[in-house]
Amino acid sequence: LPALLLGMGRTRTVLAAPGGTRFPRFAARAVWLVPGIASEPPCPPLLLTCNITPRPGLSLRLAQAASVPVVFDEHHLSEVQNMASEEKLDQVVDSMKESKVALIGKIHTPMEYKGELASYDMRLRRKLDLFANVVHVKSLPGYKTRHNNLDLVIIREQTEGEYSSLEHESAKGVIECLKIITRAKSQRIAKFAFDYATKKGRSKVTAVHKANIMKLGDGLFLQCCEEVAELYPKIKFDTMIIDNCCMQLVQNPYQFDVLVMPNLYGNIIDNLAAGLVGGAGVVPGESYSAEYAVFEMGARHPFAQAVGRNIANPTAMLLSAANMLRHLNLEFHSNLISDAVKKVIKVGKVRTRDLGGYSTTSDFVKSVIDNLHPHYGS
Repeated sequence: LPALLLGMGRTRTVLAAPGGTRFPRFAARAVWLVPGIASEPPCPPLLLTCNITPRPGLSLRLAQAASVPVVFDEHHLSEVQNMASEEKLDQVVDSMKESKVALIGKIHTPMEYKGELASYDMRLRRKLDLFANVVHVKSLPGYKTRHNNLDLVIIREQTEGEYSSLEHESAKGVIECLKIITRAKSQRIAKFAFDYATKKGRSKVTAVHKANIMKLGDGLFLQCCEEVAELYPKIKFDTMIIDNCCMQLVQNPYQFDVLVMPNLYGNIIDNLAAGLVGGAGVVPGESYSAEYAVFEMGARHPFAQAVGRNIANPTAMLLSAANMLRHLNLEFHSNLISDAVKKVIKVGKVRTRDLGGYSTTSDFVKSVIDNLHPHYGS
């Protein structure tokens, strides 16, 4: 897979692919645009924006081992490395608009106010109207946690709510932060959740809210969910207040199937649920608009302390990449990679520190390659 596999931390990785293009399941040649290496493309190019990793050779080996028929092209967007600007953001957005599919890494969003309230991450979502964030929280075979055999989906509206970037100082020492809830976007995310449940064979949707306190804002969101639920009589529907939902997830997460909620609640629940199955390093995620699909880590945690130390767990990014390949109708290659990752975790000999092991990121990637093809490189 591309250089993004070791690019966890503060740099952004963005990968785009031609939307609507259906690659053949097997390709005679695969092309990789990796630093210093290029060849003639056998299929329409897949546009990649990613950071240069300290050891890109590992990523190239994994890509070659999986023989994925995809072309990669690199663009760099990093606030930390002073490689971010409006011009570069527009270049990334233009590339993604052309390609329709993207794979992005986590970028660290600084807390300091520097004249712009919206981070590059938020601006990217708005420019592409990535309104639905989907995080599939599923237990990993062989890795035991307090709750095993979990399988639930968190769907989050991520273009409005508390993350509207509408803040101002109305009086000295008084800050107003506006939470925006609209009927159109609430109905859109509710319909997305029920459509997702129908397509994936899920039986229940739970709307998470705080309408008992925010009676107008969350009240509108809840009302929209209830209205949409009436259109899907075969899907069970219930509601739950956000604070109770957090407690119930810790005590009895098996009661949940699909959860839909506004922006901030989704961000919190994503991370809480990720912790139930192993942490931020193991849960993949994806975001959708009407035109674009973006694959990313499920838990929005930059793990900044791992930068340059070769200790980050690449599982979430690997599984996100596998999900992207499945979206591109490359089922064989998707299963090849995801099965190899899960086998490494199940065997338990190679695990990063967050999973209780002592292996490096490089060790994990090498082990995944070995499990793609047992005799590869021998």
